[in-house]
Amino acid sequence: MALKKYKPTTPSQRFKLISAFDEITTSTPEKSLLTPKKRSGGRNNEGKMTMRYLGGGHKQKYRIIDFKRDKDGIPAVVKTIEYDPNRTSRIALVNYADGEKRYIIAPHGLKVGQEITSGKGVAPEVGNALYLSEIPFGTVIHNIELQPGQGAKMARSAGSYAQLMTRDGKFAIIKLPSGETRMILQTCKATVGMCSNPDRNLESSGKAGRSRWLGRRPRTRGVAMNPVDHPMGGGEGRASGGHPRSRKGMPAKGYKTRSRVKQSDKYIIESRKK
Repeated sequence: MALKKYKPTTPSQRFKLISAFDEITTSTPEKSLLTPKKRSGGRNNEGKMTMRYLGGGHKQKYRIIDFKRDKDGIPAVVKTIEYDPNRTSRIALVNYADGEKRYIIAPHGLKVGQEITSGKGVAPEVGNALYLSEIPFGTVIHNIELQPGQGAKMARSAGSYAQLMTRDGKFAIIKLPSGETRMILQTCKATVGMCSNPDRNLESSGKAGRSRWLGRRPRTRGVAMNPVDHPMGGGEGRASGGHPRSRKGMPAKGYKTRSRVKQSDKYIIESRKK
């Protein structure tokens, strides 16, 4: 995946650095896998604004993604690599041998015409979905289930991946992108490889309009408000605003919000913070 830099012919072009989209093979999505996507604009059922700084944006349709990869033993051929406005990674349209079409999260390096499959006894190659009990140690994986048959929940965004470290009893030990090491049942599935579009974190939109296309409206800084509106508001001149915190008073930058009695704590071997 390559990034495209523009000549600074206008102020917005000067810092613009976006994907070249050279891996995309079609701009027309599979119609049978599209569903409407409604926008709320941050309003509830009474029409009152409950989330600020949302609204506008380009119309989008949701692509139905197969996170379960449950068609075991049936090979599929990659037909297209496509852009998905609902996520940061690319998606791939695959045609199964029985005629069914599905979208999957495209791993980095997946090519059109490549054959992929899922289930028991499958080779640990890029794009194949295997049980954690069959994946070799040290393999880079993404699209990881937390519960068997639930569908992938972890390592799904652009460029993200985890690594299978070892196995212990009925659990596999996984090192996550955050640095956290945790146990997951070996009967859960994961896909071999890392997510596509790994250079996305280097992109720079270059102008405010690109945020508006995504449905994000301008955000007012807390220090620019009055004391009645925000804990960091008020003061003479350009006051710094005191301790960083949210509009509701929740401290930021270091304050832990995770519950001390969270059920999943017993599966975490090493926290991402340590």
